[in-house]
Amino acid sequence: MNDNNIIKKAKDVIRIEAEAVARLEARIDESFVKAVEQIYNSKGRIIVTGMGKSGIIARKIVATMNSTGTPAIFLHPSDAVHGDLGIVRKEDVVICISKSGDTDEIQQLIPMFKRIGVPIISIVGNLNSSLARYSDIILDVSVKEEACPLDLAPTASTTAALALGDALAIALLENHNFSREEFALYHPGGNLGKRLILEIEEIMVKDENVPRVTFDYSLKDVIIEITSKRLGATCVVDSEGILIGIITDGDLRRMLQKTTDFSNLTAANIMTKNPKVIKKNILAALAIQEMESYNITQLIVVDDDKKPIGMVHLHDLVKAGLSTEVE
Repeated sequence: MNDNNIIKKAKDVIRIEAEAVARLEARIDESFVKAVEQIYNSKGRIIVTGMGKSGIIARKIVATMNSTGTPAIFLHPSDAVHGDLGIVRKEDVVICISKSGDTDEIQQLIPMFKRIGVPIISIVGNLNSSLARYSDIILDVSVKEEACPLDLAPTASTTAALALGDALAIALLENHNFSREEFALYHPGGNLGKRLILEIEEIMVKDENVPRVTFDYSLKDVIIEITSKRLGATCVVDSEGILIGIITDGDLRRMLQKTTDFSNLTAANIMTKNPKVIKKNILAALAIQEMESYNITQLIVVDDDKKPIGMVHLHDLVKAGLSTEVE
């Protein structure tokens, strides 16, 4: 095997598929608008079907639509002619995906869809095919060439179909005014959902578990408080309980490097003033962004009077399934 040939072939594949997707932009026209309007105005569901590789793309489009507010179902062509066609209703919209447009299984379905009276949108690579002829709306995803050197295996064509399906889903999302809250509702178990709905109050340490010392605490008592609460830091408050600083493990280490006389040190001598704070109703995702921005591992949660009511550690956010990565 030649390394240079491998690299060249990989780059050729990326280039061919990228060009196939780029060519779609010029084809986004009135037919695309009609397809979006047909789906948007439908009283039923979106039935997406395709055979082989097109079927895999159809499943992905269904998943994207469902997660962005457009109810959709995948219908396997072979299963359809053996009873599953019963899920299709007149008020639904059918999307058929096919490179050739003449796939036997799809051709079998077309007269059945017509008999039911359901509108057909085709995502098709051959405008002279039977699928294109009998479709109510045609979306052209024809490609100049496949990335396969034999020009046989669907590669650029499936990528183009997938991109067009995403374009449909996002256009529908915009028209539905689909909100972040709705998106989170459909993604409750993943990092995306947690980033959108999980608030600091739900995961912060609170009440007596919040490490807290007054400004006149001795170094020994500060260390005991930090150690006992296991958050690597403690709030420092004044005589009225208002936050005036924070002492972290790092502050202690830096202090030990600067002095050898610890006998008269108090919390006021060690603390970092004006620590970063957050409110309890702020999204936890914003807290983790704040921590990364300032390279800190703790945030103090304060009330409207600037009194500490909680503390959150970076580890708590990670344990809750949050990160800066999106699934």
